[in-house]
Amino acid sequence: MKYRAALFDLDGTLLNTLDDLANSMNRVLTGLGYPTHEVKDYQYFVGDGMETLARRVLPPGTSETEVTQCAIAMKEEYGKHWADKSRPYKGIPELLESLVGRDIKLAVLSNKPDDLTCAVVSKLLPHWRFKTVVGARPGVPKKPDPTMAIKIAADLNILPEQFLYLGDTNTDMLTANGAGMYPVGVLWGFRTEEELRTAGAKALIESPMELMNLL
Repeated sequence: MKYRAALFDLDGTLLNTLDDLANSMNRVLTGLGYPTHEVKDYQYFVGDGMETLARRVLPPGTSETEVTQCAIAMKEEYGKHWADKSRPYKGIPELLESLVGRDIKLAVLSNKPDDLTCAVVSKLLPHWRFKTVVGARPGVPKKPDPTMAIKIAADLNILPEQFLYLGDTNTDMLTANGAGMYPVGVLWGFRTEEELRTAGAKALIESPMELMNLL
């Protein structure tokens, strides 16, 4: 198979955003009078959108109204602090350069809100031209639903099976398989090898440049 495009998850794949996500949400929780969490715990809280993040960090039995309130507050707080510590993982700039050099089209699909996704990519990955950058949008199902991944393929006029899909969670592997893309689990991100394998990863890489072996 000749791959023509690479579709990336954002958090835990291209960028290490964990500290900014955790610190922002912990400030929100403190402001609302709830207990906070260790930064490492956020590896399993994040990845499925702001409302799901809020639901995971709040105590069991919290009302949906309070979940919504927390998610709204988190988006506002994170919107002020997403660039405090977040940076590309080691090896990501070299990988993106190499893919561009091979004429592989680049795209991003995240469950982070769309406006934040676009802002983060624009500021923290400014040197590479992504053909499309998509985050969570109202009325559009989030990952692991494959709808948006399939739409990205159609918009780029590239068959889904010609996409390498890189992600660090079960959500990403399920999305890739559902869209008919080749699922590559990255081991430098937030989740475990076991989770990625169980969710259907067809390849696992320990460092970004290992992806080039699949080309």
